[in-house]
Amino acid sequence: GSTCLIAMASGNPTCSLRQFQRMQALDAWLKETNTTLTQLNGQRKYGGPPEVWDGPPPGKCCEVFISHIPRDVYEDLLIPLFRSVGPLWEFRLMMNFSGQNRGFAYAKYGTNALAMKAIQKLNGYMIEPNCYLCVRYSIEKRHLSIHNLPSSTSVQNLQEVLQVLVEGVERVSLKTGPGIDGVSAVVGFSSHFTASMAKKVLAADLKKHCSLEVFVTWEPGEDLSPKQPSCSQAPKILMQPCFLPCGQANPDPPVPSQGFCGAVGKPVSLTSLQPLVSPVVVLHRFCELNGYGQPLYELSKGLPRSDGFVEFFYKVLIQGVRSSFRGTVMVLPGPNCRATIDEARRAIAQQLLLKMPNSHLAA
Repeated sequence: GSTCLIAMASGNPTCSLRQFQRMQALDAWLKETNTTLTQLNGQRKYGGPPEVWDGPPPGKCCEVFISHIPRDVYEDLLIPLFRSVGPLWEFRLMMNFSGQNRGFAYAKYGTNALAMKAIQKLNGYMIEPNCYLCVRYSIEKRHLSIHNLPSSTSVQNLQEVLQVLVEGVERVSLKTGPGIDGVSAVVGFSSHFTASMAKKVLAADLKKHCSLEVFVTWEPGEDLSPKQPSCSQAPKILMQPCFLPCGQANPDPPVPSQGFCGAVGKPVSLTSLQPLVSPVVVLHRFCELNGYGQPLYELSKGLPRSDGFVEFFYKVLIQGVRSSFRGTVMVLPGPNCRATIDEARRAIAQQLLLKMPNSHLAA
């Protein structure tokens, strides 16, 4: 169907074809296993709990952090792998708006014993040639500090407000003293997930609804309950190199770049254009330097997909270039319509930079 255009739209046929095949495999796996994934705030979640779960909710030290995941590896490979250790309560894969994973995920089991077994069995697991997963205990912080609250703040009123704004609030305490501006609150949550979701929105929500200028941080020095097993019992972590693209021998460590684009999983290498803000800006500058007119984007949105991606069909016209550019990109929805369209434009610009003649001469 129309999604086949994805493989033809990229300037790197091998890479785009592989990603297209991986997405097809994910879609087929979701249908075959009747698995549901929920898209929420830059992550895709399975379970929490799953539809069938026997036993109590997990306690502390039941979640593992998984890193060094290749950018085009998805839940159809990861969930069965981590489920081979034991039943999964929850699996969360961090995603970017362009549709690739961000290289890390979280798997939560019903017991600490299963989490430790996952570390022992899957830390150092070769998911692809020369790509080794790193698996360790997740730091499950559940307490946030809200700073710069007014001196008239009361525990009861603050807790009532917070329980309206965010989920999972269990307890609130206040603290004052030297080095603390105004009043600070320590808020305990039911899980690391609810705490991390609250951390993303609380400052903005308190400003919007209560006209409060606060800032929110993780509560420092949070200790595990003495009734819970210590995460320090984890076996030694095997650190294996795993940098994209997989399959390379002795890869160099990646260098962070503002020009990074999740559409292809690596930075645009136009060394004269520093700092790189986005592929859209790079494409604009390239056209300017080569005497072309500026790109004119025409986008049409396809139907939503079961895996959470949004498909865009595009046509881009550039004066001075005889033929128009057509293709398809898939991105994850942003916080609003504008952000989603901007991300689609970034993915399109990245593809065009790979397709444009002599784009490496943009200097």
